[in-house]
Amino acid sequence: MTPSVTHASIRRLLAALLPAAALALTVPAMAAPSTSAAEPDIDALPLEEIQTFAEVFEHIKRAYVDEVDDRTLLRNAMRGMLSELDPHSAYLDEEEYRSLRESTEGEFGGIGIEVGMENNQLTIITPIDDTPASRAGLMSRDIIIRIDDTSTDGISMHEAVNLMRGEPGSELDISVLRSGEDSPRELTLTREAIHSESVKHELLSKGYGYLRISQFQTRTAEQAQSAIEEMLDSAEGGALDGLVLDLRNNPGGVLQSAVDIADLFMDHGRVVYTEGRLDNSEMSFSATPTTPAGDVALVVLINGGSASAAEIVAGALQDQRRGVIMGTESFGKGSVQQVMPLGENEGLKLTTALYYTPNGRSIQAQGIEPDVKVVRGRLEIADSRFELREADLEGHLSSPGKTADSDGVASERLRDDYQLGEALNLLKALNVVGRRDR
Repeated sequence: MTPSVTHASIRRLLAALLPAAALALTVPAMAAPSTSAAEPDIDALPLEEIQTFAEVFEHIKRAYVDEVDDRTLLRNAMRGMLSELDPHSAYLDEEEYRSLRESTEGEFGGIGIEVGMENNQLTIITPIDDTPASRAGLMSRDIIIRIDDTSTDGISMHEAVNLMRGEPGSELDISVLRSGEDSPRELTLTREAIHSESVKHELLSKGYGYLRISQFQTRTAEQAQSAIEEMLDSAEGGALDGLVLDLRNNPGGVLQSAVDIADLFMDHGRVVYTEGRLDNSEMSFSATPTTPAGDVALVVLINGGSASAAEIVAGALQDQRRGVIMGTESFGKGSVQQVMPLGENEGLKLTTALYYTPNGRSIQAQGIEPDVKVVRGRLEIADSRFELREADLEGHLSSPGKTADSDGVASERLRDDYQLGEALNLLKALNVVGRRDR
């Protein structure tokens, strides 16, 4: 038989949690009489539901098979309250709060993936560059169904993250289900100390630069500006003919960092704005006149792993017609989270606003559509051993002009990255058309 719940126990819990609610329950006569003309008070506490909550709490305290302390019950209640709002809002205990700071600052131990919950399934948003996850071939939209001996069915995202993080050198077994495949992939990865450098750069060929941003951290814009200036210094005449900005598999990060990255390529116009219920969630960000790469021809690469802050940058450059967006449709995370401290060592991550591109587009659950769709693939070069050209003929006449300058040795990245190769080809075509227009 279920033990009866005493009114005293309910009042005790309500008095501890919501004094105003307890007062309203115990002194109903103080409530103002209702009238048919009175408007409902949107701030009124749902006293019946609060009483039900207190009853559930007391039933668990008295009848659950294992003893559970009040602190654990209340923390679990907070987790449930937030997890039902959206996949990105969460209560952060001391360990989770510390992990969030570590990932933002760029160093933590694990396998190097960004995960989220989609349809109650633990889903990879993107693998981080140069980590065990990326080297093992994990991809955006892969579903993790098991971590070591623990099924992910019903698991919270924070529990999953805690299971995947650990001491460098330790092994982690995961089972991954990929769309279009009948059976899961069984993988064993070795954890590493993840030092996440968010910016990489190089020259793809003579006059054409490559800027890779893997996530938006606090120093990403500063590092990206230094990378652009270095490429400009090494280019002939101190100018680039074009630049590929690679935002593929970029899960997002710090909002201000994304704004600053867009500002590197824009000298005017709005970058992004946000709308929410709080006064401080209504924000608008615009480009400043000073920019190191304001007139460089630009192609931006995105894919299904480009999310949040990466979509802010792509959306701004697309709406302001500053660059060509190439690749596949982005992830579609158009919400803004604020981290609110709770005491000294805990926090609350809460969705407080939606962001919009300069033209007023919401990306939430829609994503950025590329201007030029190019799917992931690999280019196989046909055998050309039997092609015969004029220069191969014995006794051919030499050209009276000088031999055309070579573009130099192409980047190794181009060999296995079809999308990047197409981006470079587009930049070269834009330059040809631009010269013709002049």
